[in-house]
Amino acid sequence: MLSAQRLSAHGRRNPLLPATSLQAQRGELLLVTGRRQDHRTALALLLSGRMKPSDGRVSWDGSERPKALRLASALVDSPGVNEPEQHLSVRDLVTEDLALIPRRYRGALVGGPWLKVNSFEDIADLWTEQLNPSRRLELLTALALANPHTDLLVADSPERHSPDPADWLPGLQRLASDAGRPLAVVATVGSLPPSWDGPAAAIGNAVPRESPGQADGGEPDTADITVFETEVAT
Repeated sequence: MLSAQRLSAHGRRNPLLPATSLQAQRGELLLVTGRRQDHRTALALLLSGRMKPSDGRVSWDGSERPKALRLASALVDSPGVNEPEQHLSVRDLVTEDLALIPRRYRGALVGGPWLKVNSFEDIADLWTEQLNPSRRLELLTALALANPHTDLLVADSPERHSPDPADWLPGLQRLASDAGRPLAVVATVGSLPPSWDGPAAAIGNAVPRESPGQADGGEPDTADITVFETEVAT
């Protein structure tokens, strides 16, 4: 289980993330709403262990060790952090991402065979910017799950590629409910889809009442974001 208690991050002038609490169980999709992109990205980085919190606690399966959280989690398509570069072909993206998985986990897995086994040969020669939103998400989550130790997926603002929830919500729901590999899946979003009746939380839900407007107020301040490097294959 993923648990965050009054998790926050300070920026130079304004909060990168106002105090937020949430829980996400294996087998469920949690949607976390926040009006500002910088808040959503900061939360995604904190929940995946890629950024150090200023205050509060975050744990995975009862452990608060940052390394345990980083190794168990995958950050998916975070703007300005690890979203695919537009000039990359799908084939090159797959080759690069598979190279980041420690060799002891990926075995002989390489780009061409992986594309075939995972049914992505039809898009192998497209630029990443040419992918439709649902196919893009399918590809990026499949790459994240190529590491067998990934138990937590954190998708950053998947709705930014399409205003239609059908382009991203069903895919995340399928991943969370897969009985063969139960995952905890968290997605930061600008607002909840009208039909959503599942688990949800809001950025800033742990801000004291005497601090009105802190949750979404102020100007974006990303100057102090520091992303922890993920493990690279050796």
